Amino acid sequence: MRPHRLRLTGFGPFAGTVEVDLDVLAASGLFLLHGDTGAGKTTLLDAMGFALYGRVPGVRNDAKRLRSDHAGPEVHTEVQLEATMAGRRIRITRSPEYDRPKARGTGTTTQKPKVLLEELVGDAWTTLSTAHREAGDEILDLVGMSAEQFFQVVLLPQGEFAKFLRADSTARAQ
Repeated sequence: MRPHRLRLTGFGPFAGTVEVDLDVLAASGLFLLHGDTGAGKTTLLDAMGFALYGRVPGVRNDAKRLRSDHAGPEVHTEVQLEATMAGRRIRITRSPEYDRPKARGTGTTTQKPKVLLEELVGDAWTTLSTAHREAGDEILDLVGMSAEQFFQVVLLPQGEFAKFLRADSTARAQ
């Protein structure tokens, strides 16, 4: 998998829209995500995992709080990842479940999670799926790894790295 572009809106600490052009970053080879604690490095990796699998690694997924606390009520929370997988240019757009103001009246309503899986065919994006299970199966086939494998191999969750380093060779191999 080669990620090309990642866009987050109202996700994690990002109240608005943040877009990262990974092709520009990778133009001269390897690149490094670095910054102060709280700058959003982990959120970018979480967003990539969320786009692919509809969840984030480790205990952060248990919190079920992917929407930014700083986003205005009019901001729709979503993550979009554009990547080449298995030789195909794919775009995945996902929104988590979150509470939003009702369109009419007062109070809030639950915004259901959404997924849109698309493929670039020629010059146009073609919808492959809007169903969670179907999109998940397709992404699993394209990436070739389950969410657990991806998170362990690609995005070893923070806090788990120290555990990994202290483990014996059998546990590490596992």
